[in-house]
Parts: sequence; structure tokens; C-alpha cells
Amino acid sequence: MPEVKMLMAGEQGLVADFGNIISENVNNVVQQLAARLNRSQTAGITEVVPTYRSVMVYFDPILIKRSALTAIICDLLGQIIAGIGTPPPRRTISVPVCYGGVFGPDMDFVARHTGLSVPEVIAIHTATSYLIYMLGFIPAFPYLGGLSEKLIVPRVSKTRPRIPEGSVGIAARLTGFYTLESAGEWRIIGRTPLKAFNPEASNPFAFTAGDYLRFTSVSVDEFFAIRRQVEKGNYHPDIQVQ
Repeated sequence: MPEVKMLMAGEQGLVADFGNIISENVNNVVQQLAARLNRSQTAGITEVVPTYRSVMVYFDPILIKRSALTAIICDLLGQIIAGIGTPPPRRTISVPVCYGGVFGPDMDFVARHTGLSVPEVIAIHTATSYLIYMLGFIPAFPYLGGLSEKLIVPRVSKTRPRIPEGSVGIAARLTGFYTLESAGEWRIIGRTPLKAFNPEASNPFAFTAGDYLRFTSVSVDEFFAIRRQVEKGNYHPDIQVQ
């Protein structure tokens, strides 16, 4: 169990901070703590936000004191350490991607920079199940850890004003995809037809922090066939639960 520090974040915020190390073990504790806080339905807690290595808890100080909230968090961490309760199930969601070409304008740069062929880049990128450490900077954007060191490339030098929805990118040690059209600086190597954010749905997010994503390579024809299914609401990605 990583060491935890309880930090103030204004009059209505409390942060359980687990240090500067980004790792699956730390993030597993973060996700378990966030899930248990949400399940507790503690009066006064207004929002729980997990990040890479911390949990931000917003609260109403009229309904719950900071000291009482701190005690609840410490008690839940004690349960996690003791192995009390069942950890939330981990899902692995398959994300189809059409790599290169107009969908992956930076693929050739990535291949040159890494000294790999395009097929090798695709093979390495699809060989791993990536943990979603957190969601941001746009709704449902997954920050995925575990990218192979063979694919580490710098961000683009100038922010692009428009990156299409579904664009799959890499930057430094991270990978992920743009769930909405947005400005950005990641190297774009492909695009997925999967719609990860639907504000009109009862559950607008296709996945959450703590899930895993695994990219699978599809052809251009398969991309458009899947997109037609997505638009009709008939596409359901393969999901494995552990």
C-alpha cells in the first residue's frame, strides 16, 4: 500500500494523495478507494474524482466535517489493505482502429522516428491491454498507461486546432483517443469508429477509469461497416470481465 497524504483543496475539497509515482498498483488503490467512497453514499460527499495517483473528494462542510471525512477515508483504506470486500471487476474493452492513411497522418513520422515499419508499429500498439488511469481533458478521453518504450515519440510542436473524433494518438509514454473533435498535440496513428461519449444516453460513457482498452486493427471497409452499426446503435464492442 503506498503512503497516503491528506491534503486540503479549498473549503470543500480533500485530496487523498499517494505520491508522485504513476503505477498500476497505486492506481488500483485509487480506483478501489473511489469506488468505495461512491458506494458509501456518505451524506455530504458531493463528488469523487480519481486521477492517476490521488482521489479528490468534494464535500459540503455543513453536512460533514473535514475530520470526519478524513476518518472515513482512512477506514476505507484500512479495509483495502486488509483485503476486506471485493475489488471492482476489471473490464477489457476491444477498440477497433483503422491505422495509417488519412486516419493516421502521423503514422509515417512514428515509423521513421522509432525505426520501425508501419506493420511493426501496429503490431506493438495492438499487443497490449492498456489501463485507463483517468479520464479528461475532454469527456471520456482515456489516458492509457503501458505504452511500449519502442513507440515513445514527442508531441507535435504546435497544437492542431482540429483533431477528428475517434483519432487514436500517442504522446511520450501515453496512448489514447479523442472522444470528441478537439485541439491537441498527440501524434495521430489511426482512428476508431467507436463512440465513447454519448451525452444523450442513460450512461454517456462507454468505459471508466480502471477499465482496460485493447486496440484491434481493422481495414477501411471494416471501419465504415462498424461506423454504420455505431450510428444505428447496433454496435457493441467485445468486453471481457475479470
